[in-house]
Amino acid sequence: MSLTRRLSSLIWTPLRRPVALLALIVLLAALFACGVPSTNTASDQPIAGVDVGTQGTVSRALAPTATAVSADIVASAQAAQTVFTNLYERISPSVVNIETLRRTARVDDQLTGSGFIYDTQGHIITNAHVVYDAREVWVTFNDGYVTAGEIVGVDNFSDLAVLKVNVDSNRSLAVTLGDSSMLKVGQWVATIGNPFGLLSSMTMGIISATGRTLDSSQMIDPTTATRFSNPSIIQIDAQINPGNSGGPLLDITGNVIGVNTAIRSETGSFQGIGFAVPVNTVKKIVPQIIANGRASYAWLGIDSSSVFTVASVAADLKLPVDYGVLVTSVAAGSPAEEAGLRGGAQTASIRGNVLTTGGDLIIAINNQRMRDFEALLTFLLDNTSPGDTITLTVIRENATFDVQVTLRERPQ
Repeated sequence: MSLTRRLSSLIWTPLRRPVALLALIVLLAALFACGVPSTNTASDQPIAGVDVGTQGTVSRALAPTATAVSADIVASAQAAQTVFTNLYERISPSVVNIETLRRTARVDDQLTGSGFIYDTQGHIITNAHVVYDAREVWVTFNDGYVTAGEIVGVDNFSDLAVLKVNVDSNRSLAVTLGDSSMLKVGQWVATIGNPFGLLSSMTMGIISATGRTLDSSQMIDPTTATRFSNPSIIQIDAQINPGNSGGPLLDITGNVIGVNTAIRSETGSFQGIGFAVPVNTVKKIVPQIIANGRASYAWLGIDSSSVFTVASVAADLKLPVDYGVLVTSVAAGSPAEEAGLRGGAQTASIRGNVLTTGGDLIIAINNQRMRDFEALLTFLLDNTSPGDTITLTVIRENATFDVQVTLRERPQ
């Protein structure tokens, strides 16, 4: 017998069948317990936490309403915001747009960059690569005023250049230079420049690293094929785009702590890694360019591994210390060669790379400990000039001794 006929029989059977009636009640209870839908399609009582539409369908879960943060937190955020808005208002009048025209393969090539006013005499600082080989230079000030710029001099090793413009003193709003030796990783910074030719845009970020060494395509001495590097480079995550080059890197007080110079990218667009020349390099190089049209550097004439530091190979090579500069080669005719410094004559394979070994190990200059090659380059850049005599502390075949070296000007 079908379920329908059986139920009909039970329902209409007289009450003289109490056992069957009891079975019917149990069966109906079981059906309702298993989720038999009610014929009532609307409810007068909404389900808590659920938004029910006009047709009785559930549209979304209601999120709890957020509570506003305290007035103290808002005030703190506004104070930090005011620091940067005020910084922009104070410094942007000192930042300029630079347009250059140069002849490349018989075609006029127009480039743009940024710069900033250095002093009240009309000197402007920018990158060397912004004005490299330029036939014409035009400078646009923050208020839209345009004038021709004269190239005073360039220094490819630091990627710095100085321009000169003839303007009224009310436009010569010079910046204030800070001290890049005091910078800390994590410190807030801002950049102001002219990305894509747009006047005075500001980006914010932090210092990601200090003491980077950045090779330049121009840092090769054509007579000896020696490659020079720019030490102490500042790495930042504040956005640098085409046209920002040459603009100032600022701390939150508005002091210039660097000059934006490059990005590391495989696509040509900013990917979170930018570099700036430290302002202490600016302090040393720019006055020389203004005075002489060029800058000179003290030259020692050694090379060291760009892959390994002494700390990373000290155990492999059984070195007596885990710091210093392992000399791999000495340039012919250099001050280092004249002082008797020695490069390596053997090679070792370390973690898949070949290292020249057996050379002198320089551990100090003028009694100041040298951590690595970058530290040595930074010391020479910041503290020495051609003609200075320095004292190197050297380890050679487990003997430690001092060597005096008279530095000469780096080959141009």
